[in-house]
Amino acid sequence: MTALEFSYQVGNFSKFLKPFALRLTRDGDDANDLVQDTLVKAYTNREKYMDGTNLKAWLFTIMKNTFITQYQRMVRRNTFIDTTENLHFINSSESVQINAAESTFMREDINLALSHTEEMYRVPFLLYFEGFKYHEIADELGLPIGTVKNRIHIARKSLKQHLQMYA
Repeated sequence: MTALEFSYQVGNFSKFLKPFALRLTRDGDDANDLVQDTLVKAYTNREKYMDGTNLKAWLFTIMKNTFITQYQRMVRRNTFIDTTENLHFINSSESVQINAAESTFMREDINLALSHTEEMYRVPFLLYFEGFKYHEIADELGLPIGTVKNRIHIARKSLKQHLQMYA
């Protein structure tokens, strides 16, 4: 296969690389970088491609291996090794456990703070928090828009006071 034919074929298959890169990286900029790295490696290693084999699969393999190599480098860079006798891995992502305990405590504290807020302030605040606009809340509650804004402001101040531990 000539260099021109190879370039043409790679150009045809390059449109399939971006969705695969997005699935691997889950980030648009990183996906673009991965596609670019893949194409650079494909062009620089053109002589390693054997005619008659699946070029699309070859490109996908280059992309997958490039992603794995970059990921391993990132993990190694973010892991600190303790050089004492025990050789503990510090900040290793393998030992991190994520749970919802902290967010559960925060949610409970927020609900408790809301229960201590007077209803006339709590209702407009909750409607605003749910995404309603000021004028929609005013129409729903039959209040002037200035009153709605004032009550939401007072509810925020009350919540801020009750939730000082999170400041």
